[in-house]
Amino acid sequence: MGVSGSGKTTVGTRLADALGVEYTEGDDFHPPANIAKMAAGTPLDDADRSPWLDALAAVMAERSGRGAVVTCSALKRAYRDRLRAAVPDAFFLQLDVPRDELVRRVTHRRGHFLPPSLLDSQLATLEPLDADEKGSTVDATRPPQELVGEVVATFR
Repeated sequence: MGVSGSGKTTVGTRLADALGVEYTEGDDFHPPANIAKMAAGTPLDDADRSPWLDALAAVMAERSGRGAVVTCSALKRAYRDRLRAAVPDAFFLQLDVPRDELVRRVTHRRGHFLPPSLLDSQLATLEPLDADEKGSTVDATRPPQELVGEVVATFR
């Protein structure tokens, strides 16, 4: 979980490979209207995210018995609670990156629908993991393989 540019896809795909589980890109589950809205520079609201979260929750529930890595922003505690309702033992890995680095990453990224102008709205929406949530926050400015190694060691 994390804001745009935090490395969710990069870390998520490598983590899934290291754990030998399926990877799911959360962005693939956004309805076309959400993609169009974000591409136009308008932040999503809770109503926009609702069907997207339900679709991700269904994927997570279907794969919960065998494990999976699913990437999505999960910016608010309420969103994570919604996903946890489908998979109570879900583990959230929050990728933490300073704003300046996020700006650098999203400005140089090619082919992604979310414009850099939405980064501040995501940062304003982000509710970091609470102490009672099953998960961990990691410094995602470190090399992806280093992060993956750390996370895999946590699970073993």
